[in-house]
Amino acid sequence: MGETTQGELELVELTRHFDDFVAVAGIDLVVPSGSFFALLGPSGCGKTTTLRMVAGLEEPTSGRIFLGGDDITATRAYQRRVNTVFQSYALFPHLDVLENVGFGLRQLKVADWKTKAMEALELVKLADRARQRPRQLSGGMQQRVALARAIVNRPEVLLLDEPLGALDLKLRREMQIELKRIQQEVGITFIHVTHDQEEAMTMADTVAVMRAGRIEQQGTPNELYDHPATAFVANFLGQSNLLPLDGFSDPGGEFVTAHAHGHGLVVERAQLPQGLHLGPEMSATESLVHLGIRPEKLRLLGPDSPPSANRLTGTVTDASFTGVATTYLVAMPWAQELTVAQPNDGSPRARPGDQVVLGWDPHQAFVVAGAD
Repeated sequence: MGETTQGELELVELTRHFDDFVAVAGIDLVVPSGSFFALLGPSGCGKTTTLRMVAGLEEPTSGRIFLGGDDITATRAYQRRVNTVFQSYALFPHLDVLENVGFGLRQLKVADWKTKAMEALELVKLADRARQRPRQLSGGMQQRVALARAIVNRPEVLLLDEPLGALDLKLRREMQIELKRIQQEVGITFIHVTHDQEEAMTMADTVAVMRAGRIEQQGTPNELYDHPATAFVANFLGQSNLLPLDGFSDPGGEFVTAHAHGHGLVVERAQLPQGLHLGPEMSATESLVHLGIRPEKLRLLGPDSPPSANRLTGTVTDASFTGVATTYLVAMPWAQELTVAQPNDGSPRARPGDQVVLGWDPHQAFVVAGAD
């Protein structure tokens, strides 16, 4: 344990077993005070179980939980400086909005509960709905009431468990912006659990990608997207073209040459996984190493295109116009289709059946190990 500040959350070797099933497998995590942190991963990866252990709703099998330097592992849920917003809202139908928000304060006999509750409603832009009942509000408004109720007593950490899952797409996007604004305004540490990578990347300062009870990678949204550590992260955050590699040659300097299906492809040395053997053939343990290129980093090269260090020739099998871009599927000679997202910037378009040359900047590719 190093020095901590109020609202900083630290998980140390935290595990949770359910009989023979390991839901959380010894994770270590530090969430800085005042940050917007997202736990991202598919269903069953352990993210909600982790959140429930922080909330005090689930007891760890082993490990410790620290909040602001205090060990809260054995502290009862209601004694923790932590509140949770669930997807289900859990509002009291017989109370009006103001009473719902101020319910906890009234239980604690806080004299000015109405003033504090109104301040929280103003923050979520619902002060004009204070005397309405939950059933008179839309789903998005009910979610705001639940949020106001959770932040009214200024907890050190606010836990959000798939809070936008019940909303339609348009409302979800509006609430993503609102949640970020509210978090910045109140300065409380937000920990947001979601399986939606767009939601995590839109709102969070830091994202931890979970898989099978472990943290696969943690970093800023930009770091995870541009420099994924594994094939799983590369495909979970957006779409990736992953080319299986046969080996490397090392001319020295900033770049190495990766070999894929008889093609030499230039790769930035800094992108290589640690400990990778740079020989002409992969070892058995390295047979799952891939070169990754995001679809929007690939370009169809024409006669007037600038020279490209990396070039592959294939045949267009599909072209889909999406407005800002055209998405192409391009079949390679080794029976793999690559996805290309070409901006509609006036450059010539290709059609199914056309033979095309693809190129990309070596700085915009990455190398990952492991199966998806």
